[in-house]
Amino acid sequence: MSLTQLLTSAPFTGPKNPDAVLADIPKSLKKLGRLARRYVPLVKPEATEEIAIAHDYLTQRGGAERVVLAMHRAFPDAPIYTTLYDPEGTFPEFKDAKIITSPLNKIGYLRRNHRMALPILPFASSFLKVPAERAVVSTTGWAHGFNFAGRKFIYCHSPARWLYLSDQYLGEKSTGPVPLLLKTLRPALMLWDHWAAHRSAVYVANASVIKKRIENVYGKKDVPIFFPPHSVDTTAPVEPIPGLEEFTESDDYFLIVSRLLPYKNVDKAVEACNELGKKLLVIGRGPEKERLEALAGPTIRIASGVSDAQLRYAYRHCLALLAISYEDFGITPLEAGASGKAVIAYRAGGFLDTIQEGKTGMFINQPTVEQLVEALKAFNPDDWDADYIREHVDGFSEARFISRLKTTCRLCPKTKRARPIEEGGAVELYSSTAPPSLFVLRALPGF
Repeated sequence: MSLTQLLTSAPFTGPKNPDAVLADIPKSLKKLGRLARRYVPLVKPEATEEIAIAHDYLTQRGGAERVVLAMHRAFPDAPIYTTLYDPEGTFPEFKDAKIITSPLNKIGYLRRNHRMALPILPFASSFLKVPAERAVVSTTGWAHGFNFAGRKFIYCHSPARWLYLSDQYLGEKSTGPVPLLLKTLRPALMLWDHWAAHRSAVYVANASVIKKRIENVYGKKDVPIFFPPHSVDTTAPVEPIPGLEEFTESDDYFLIVSRLLPYKNVDKAVEACNELGKKLLVIGRGPEKERLEALAGPTIRIASGVSDAQLRYAYRHCLALLAISYEDFGITPLEAGASGKAVIAYRAGGFLDTIQEGKTGMFINQPTVEQLVEALKAFNPDDWDADYIREHVDGFSEARFISRLKTTCRLCPKTKRARPIEEGGAVELYSSTAPPSLFVLRALPGF
């Protein structure tokens, strides 16, 4: 259009069809609401999936991660939401799942060192949206704070150990910037954690000690106990750990399967076996590995990154398992028991739920070198009935866990789908049980 045409043309008088424009407003608001629920932090998402799984972070190989694998086998099509995911650090079976992570996962250092992210993980958790009608949530302090669209089934391995048992969790490494920041932020983090815990009515504990801890920390009474499963398939193939064939072929070694952290007391077992000249195989990884290798004598071996087939071999050929740390539940005695092996365990925590004294294992009262030495001297593999141990452990099988989990989820009612904004629906910040500053924000008249 030329300048002359522009100057002589009729002035703009508005849209030719105002009614059509007004009719499009609800559609625009609906689209805006969907975008907000999907992308805006803290806004409650719209439920677009039938079921999802959530877990704190998938960066290591431990009992909690094995429980998530069992959940994945129960609901193989459900996506898994987590703050951090390190495919090389956790179990390889997760590569078959659809994993959805928080933006923190883009930082490789945090994937490999999740403890460095402890002070900021609550914020990352709050922003992680889970748009499912039902969510099966495995938590040790983070995942119950994700932003859920629908109902939550909270499977609690423990209230945040890093928050309520920080000295035990951090061990000797209780100094430095991260522990200092945790101590500084502790009151705010506790407030966040309590709020997250009270957003769900369906909360279960994985052991008796956790049931009591949930009551003490959150005030939740009569929480059901839902024991986790062991996942050892004794009919599956086995193979020796490369480089340790000669060490394990005589079936005369004690075994520890554990993360190598200060509170696991692996150093006490190393010292006891050094003193007695007993063979000890330690399977695990963690920040204590170098110190343990320096402490280990000629009868000690430490292996990391073993496959499930190699782990089954280690269980099958050991004398007994040593489980001498305080564990909220502790899955390794059940894994060893699946191969008919007894356990020498610390008389505390979750081991009291799974070990029958004199029948499937023996206890020490304190995890000290002296008491462990006495127990190792007294242990005789011929005193134990392997068939009885296997029968006892079968009560904690993965098949039974999955059956109960599916039944529980079926009984968990679906959430009501959010009404569209144009019908008076609300763009919610989390839920109506959120803190006072996070109540419903309405986008239409009537706010």
